[in-house]
Amino acid sequence: MSYVRTGAERLAADPALAGGARLGLITNPTGVLPDLTLTLDALSAAGAPLTALFGPEHGMRGTAQANFSEGDTTDPRTGLPVFDTHKIDGAALDEVVARSGVDTLVFDIADVGARFYTYMWTMYDLMASASRLGVRFVVLDRPNPLGGLVTEGPLLDPAFASFVGRFPLPVRHGRTAGELATLFGFDLDLHVVTMDGWRRDMGFDETGLPWVMPSVNVPTLDTVTVYPGTALFEGTDFSEGRGTTRPFELVGAPYVDDRFAPELNALGLPGVRFRDTWFTPTFHKHAGVPVRGAQLHVSDRTAFRPVLTGLSMLHVARVLYPDHFSWRGPDLFMDHLWGSDTLTRCLDAGEDPRELCPDPAHPEGPLLYA
Repeated sequence: MSYVRTGAERLAADPALAGGARLGLITNPTGVLPDLTLTLDALSAAGAPLTALFGPEHGMRGTAQANFSEGDTTDPRTGLPVFDTHKIDGAALDEVVARSGVDTLVFDIADVGARFYTYMWTMYDLMASASRLGVRFVVLDRPNPLGGLVTEGPLLDPAFASFVGRFPLPVRHGRTAGELATLFGFDLDLHVVTMDGWRRDMGFDETGLPWVMPSVNVPTLDTVTVYPGTALFEGTDFSEGRGTTRPFELVGAPYVDDRFAPELNALGLPGVRFRDTWFTPTFHKHAGVPVRGAQLHVSDRTAFRPVLTGLSMLHVARVLYPDHFSWRGPDLFMDHLWGSDTLTRCLDAGEDPRELCPDPAHPEGPLLYA
């Protein structure tokens, strides 16, 4: 098996790569070395001049549910202040960074490869602050767990920008954090500590690195594989499996019947089969209510196209259950997830949304890994 050396491992071996005299580390439980030592602990042991820590959605320790964080606190092991960045941007985030006293921000959080996952937008917002404040920014690069060869979905329309998408990327973006930081194009002192040994055709289980769940509802690599497609159900009244042991692999609603899974299988989507199933979410949508739906069983991750699959599932749900299927939220959260209103308009018109998923191609911009 190949072994990938991450940017965090390189920095732990040579803290001088970060530059700066007062480092602020943006991290969470995914910030680990191959032996599962936290990047925070490895940098502290190596004598890196850490003076502050910053936490994203779910918190620096990863204890909070979706759309929540842990608040400002103090790290009990190092005594360093932990600044909460979730739902803070612009001048308010500038004030947090300035108050921390850092001269260099170091980002070490693993992404999942989907535009609407918020960690990259935490990086984006902090890069914007760093640009305004004259603070150096360092990205410790990590693998994209979906690989780097395939992208899916249209670019985000800036009119629909939000914390689930700030920059025109495809839904499945096919880039690493370091590549995204370079693509964002902020005017600042940016340095990417690149990986050694990563190839764009690698699945995460080919990297030799340990899997650490990036958030409480994304426990496994199986979850990440389907997430860019089934997370679109967050914008509907369907349960996307939160409150079960298979979030995003299970999708269903109280009104689904025995037609759903067979109709999905009849589509012949690449690399996946669907199993008719019942489940009862313990929290979130339909908590405590038995619902019927389908479980995705991915048989070929290379052939599988999560966004195409998610669109197909939405189309079948809309066609089979027109009197029940509904959008979630008064401002149509789906439009922010998708990055425009083309998907909701297409489905409401009874049209097939799969034409909205263009052929895979990288957006313009530099790639750090050939």
